[in-house]
Amino acid sequence: MTVKPPTPTNTRATTDTTPLAPHTAHPPLLPPARASDDAPAPDSRGFLAKAALITAVLSLTGSLLGLVRDQSLAGLFGAGSETDAFLVAWTIPEFAATLLIEDGLAFALIPAFSMALARRAQGAPGDPVRSLVATTLPRLTLAFVAVSAVLIGTAPYLVEALAPGLPNPALAISCTRITATCVLSFGLAGYCSAALRAHRRFVAPAAIYVAYNIGIIAGMYAFGARWGVHSAALGVAAGGFLMVLTQLPSLWRQLTSHKPATPATGPAEPRPMNLALMATVLLFALCRQSQVLIERFLASDLPAGAISHLNYAQKVAQMPMVLSLMLCTVTFPVVARALAEGDTEKARDRVEQDLAVAACLVLLGAATVIACAPQIIHLLFQRGAFTAHDTAATAGVMRVYALGLLGQTLVGVLVRSYFSAGRPTWYPVGAMAAGIVVTTWIGAWTVGPWGVIGITVANAAGITFTAVLLLYGSGPRSVPIRTRRVLTELSRPARAAVVATVAGAFVAHALPSPLLGLTVGCATVTVVFVLLGWALGAQGFAPALESVRSVTRRLSHGRSR
Repeated sequence: MTVKPPTPTNTRATTDTTPLAPHTAHPPLLPPARASDDAPAPDSRGFLAKAALITAVLSLTGSLLGLVRDQSLAGLFGAGSETDAFLVAWTIPEFAATLLIEDGLAFALIPAFSMALARRAQGAPGDPVRSLVATTLPRLTLAFVAVSAVLIGTAPYLVEALAPGLPNPALAISCTRITATCVLSFGLAGYCSAALRAHRRFVAPAAIYVAYNIGIIAGMYAFGARWGVHSAALGVAAGGFLMVLTQLPSLWRQLTSHKPATPATGPAEPRPMNLALMATVLLFALCRQSQVLIERFLASDLPAGAISHLNYAQKVAQMPMVLSLMLCTVTFPVVARALAEGDTEKARDRVEQDLAVAACLVLLGAATVIACAPQIIHLLFQRGAFTAHDTAATAGVMRVYALGLLGQTLVGVLVRSYFSAGRPTWYPVGAMAAGIVVTTWIGAWTVGPWGVIGITVANAAGITFTAVLLLYGSGPRSVPIRTRRVLTELSRPARAAVVATVAGAFVAHALPSPLLGLTVGCATVTVVFVLLGWALGAQGFAPALESVRSVTRRLSHGRSR
């Protein structure tokens, strides 16, 4: 949805003297908003902190249910050829979540809805938001249905391409045909999430993975004894539509509560989606998620259970990354709205603060995962069909995978700065493609001598290389962050994390009980990391602490009223 930038009338004064790209790199897409009920009032630190807290709590609940889901899968079906077959079929939901909910569609739709909301605040005729929905939703729904049908029809070829060495391809094909329905459900869920987040409504979008995992868990326990691992695939299909139903009431209220400011002038002029922008964001998300394809392709020729060990390790290790990106999920609409109004300085400060906070959170999580990996996997999974051998293999994979968590988080934060202006840019796609080349080359070279560990090393190296490219490529293509300052800031919590990891691993290994080792190890990692980070002056601690204080003040004020 391209709009010719009007001449700004109140451009912010350029008083910053640090070496940056000029603020005119992102001219305002709209004139400054006049005071109205639709002005973006909820941009305060207190509101963002409360929204991030609510999002984090619901997302953490969804992640914990995801662990229960994986525990159920491991306990009911173990880590063998049957779970390998299902996990190949699960490739489609994993891709669909990245393309349609977490990254791709959100990067295109949130700026589009932010633009429509800004036009509404300017008193545009009709309702630009409803016009955007009427223009885009029917076409996207047809596209989702078509892609689902194609995947169902081509499931045998898809399984052969994904895992040519799979010992049970027939089971994977039947599961793939069931999980292919999630392209439709995830697409609609992602559309609802983008629209609600642009409206600064975060509760329903954050709750979708709670509904999704409940659907999968219920499916496995209800039908697992009769249909085996097919029950998990049916749970995926049911959970996808629960994601849509979770958000529909909130979205309906948002679309019907606003009365057009000037209804007599007719409907708002429809703003078509920018196809070039859609192409770039979807290709980026596709490239990013293709790391999973590379891993499973290489692991399909390894002994049975290799794909399952990779899956369980990733699901646990990714939790710190998911939690660290919660703040960025909340602030992405803020950055998009700031760029739409030409306030590049505000957008830059927001992105740099997000990088600092997210890095501190993910490094603390990575240190905990590396230090206490055997204890974590033992307590979470070692029961039923999941053996001590599976625990040792999964813990080793998880420790190596955690080395790439900082790169994963930096990519998640930085790519939002590239797409938040609602303009197409091919640089993130090129950076992610370069990272995929690194992943493929290292994985093919190391899978022979190192097995699953070699695949995980390749994953960590590839995503870290992409993060470096995105960090040094910022400027005219994105929000112009101050790269040298960001790197200096990142080095402080990184040094604290190294020391905390060593201390935590020593303590956890010295204790015989997995539960006691995990408890004391986590406490040691946290104390050492916080004390060293504070002593080194890591700036991510201050915004996090201030956010907690802001939430506490708001809650206390609410109780006093």
